[in-house]
Amino acid sequence: MNNARKRIEELRSVLRLHNYRYYVLDEPSISDEEYDRLMRELEDLEGRYPELITSDSPTQRVGHTPSEKFSPVNHSQPLMSLSNAFSEEDLLAFQDRVQKQVAEPVSYVCELKIDGLSVSLDYEEGVFVRGATRGDGMIGEDVTLNLRTIRSLPLRLNEPVSINVRGEVFISRRDFEIFNEERKRLGESLFANPRNAAAGSLRQLDPKATALRPLDIFLFGMGMHTGLAIHTQGAALEYLHRLGLRTNPHSKVCGDFSEVLDFVRLWQEKDQRKSLPYDIDGVVVKVNELPAQRDLGTTARSPRWAIAYKFPAEQVITKVLKIGVQVGRTGALTPLAELEPTLVAGSTVSRATLHNEDIVSERDIRIGDYVVLQKAGDVIPEIVRSLPERRDGSELPFQMPTDCPACGSQVVRMPGEAVTRCVNGRCPAQRVEKLIHFASKGAMDIEGLGPANVMQLVEAGLVESPVDFYRLAKEDLLSLERFGEKSADNLLAAIAQSKEQPLARLLFGLGIRLVGAEVAREVAASTGSFHDLIKLSKEELLKIPAVGDKIAQSILDYFADHENQKLVEDLLAHGLLAPTTNEETGEQERVLEGLTFVVTGRLEGFTRSAIEDFLRTLGASVTSSVSKQTSFLVAGPGGGSKLTKANELGVPVLSETDLKEFLAERGVRLD
Repeated sequence: MNNARKRIEELRSVLRLHNYRYYVLDEPSISDEEYDRLMRELEDLEGRYPELITSDSPTQRVGHTPSEKFSPVNHSQPLMSLSNAFSEEDLLAFQDRVQKQVAEPVSYVCELKIDGLSVSLDYEEGVFVRGATRGDGMIGEDVTLNLRTIRSLPLRLNEPVSINVRGEVFISRRDFEIFNEERKRLGESLFANPRNAAAGSLRQLDPKATALRPLDIFLFGMGMHTGLAIHTQGAALEYLHRLGLRTNPHSKVCGDFSEVLDFVRLWQEKDQRKSLPYDIDGVVVKVNELPAQRDLGTTARSPRWAIAYKFPAEQVITKVLKIGVQVGRTGALTPLAELEPTLVAGSTVSRATLHNEDIVSERDIRIGDYVVLQKAGDVIPEIVRSLPERRDGSELPFQMPTDCPACGSQVVRMPGEAVTRCVNGRCPAQRVEKLIHFASKGAMDIEGLGPANVMQLVEAGLVESPVDFYRLAKEDLLSLERFGEKSADNLLAAIAQSKEQPLARLLFGLGIRLVGAEVAREVAASTGSFHDLIKLSKEELLKIPAVGDKIAQSILDYFADHENQKLVEDLLAHGLLAPTTNEETGEQERVLEGLTFVVTGRLEGFTRSAIEDFLRTLGASVTSSVSKQTSFLVAGPGGGSKLTKANELGVPVLSETDLKEFLAERGVRLD
């Protein structure tokens, strides 16, 4: 046994070294055959002595039971989106903002923006224990087992540190081509581009399926860590490399911003990008000094110390075959161009929105035209301009229909508006879009009620309005093609859970014109209940900071409609809105008025977003960064830089238990 234990440790050590040389240093020192021989020896020994198997062994990348569903993971620190720059002027404006907010001179780090899927990884005492997708930035999906299959990701670091790291999972162009060729041979659907393939591969329920996908990873940042004296982003990248993590070699520390612009210009050249084996879609520019990053802080969704320069969109020429009209949830008629299918920015595009009648006219886009097509932000297909010089006289101008294509009702265009609308509130197209919106993530967040399932429920005659979701029975779902016992139970559970969503989400979910998520939060925070909201006059609505004249009138018009009133009453009758968010709580609603909270870390009983929503219903302001104006920081384990900043500024810190006691003293239960 002792001899076996010793040989197993020797083999693991040797294999880890060769993994590091192959994947991180790109300097293999043994042949593939010799590597495979060592791996087979280790597998044989662990097979004979299973009690000696450890989770960080090179053999333990695959072999776990497939997951039925990914568990949510609360990120210890938010994985925020980056603000975008589309020109050198945007970059210079970013530099100017940094200089105005930071007293000391700063340097910058330029990194290639990998076109992949962002992930967060946790190592404890050097061993990989957990990995999650970005998700919404606050909560991701646990994909630990799938990440373990990535050969370039070490299961044990070169040092026994506890650290959170951030990275990007991707597939190289060559591997993508081979992978798609194999799928084509097997008669399977093809992925549109490497990024989609990487995302789909990482979210396979069976890690053995993921192991067959050619995933790779670059690590680019550090989250939570303990006891590390690292003060710059450049030093962080060097340290990650020293730990055995794969970092991108094409990064540069720039002492002067002119070097930043030179780096961007270099990689903007298509030939330069083609020299890489993987896709990039821009350059990320970060303030190098970590103390300066902390001083700059964040906005609600983006760090102020970093920006993503996006390369100009790839443009192609295609032909407009037809211009149809799509009806949205607010009745807006949107011209939609049907195009000759063409490949642009890695995927085949056959449709593009034309937004409204004025844009079609301004850009002089006609049926039969050849047009210049690009993807705005490399995502949304957009027609840039027409090519009138290629016309042969057969092209036809677009005309907005006078009747709704979905219901036949007359359409109107109000003075001063660019949008033509169907005013029939019972329009079937509007109804479906409203149902999809009601169940969407930003609204009632009913998992399992995506567009396809909503459409199926409508077509089956089971759902006409949002209240019908709460009338569904299991036998209703089992009669549909997409549902079995388990999926039916899961959907009904998700519908039941949505009843606990706060007033702001329900208000947003109703789809009132001009009332977005932020406006809904402000309105909800300013009223005690739905019944109070309905009674508000225009003058009272206008006192709410986010509400202007048009929004106020839109809210009034919505609740003046008898059918809308009945819908709200029916929803409340089915148990929507817990007592803490309606009139049953009386004066409890505004007990936190005038206080500002920040929530961070891993909470046990609630998600951070749920806590934030709850605090807002009590009148509190919730922000994303700690400042002198912060009243309280609610911090779970892994509070990170926000906890440090709170301690520096003397901001009171509440644990989850402290928060419960704090609220209980004010007559509010958090449970």
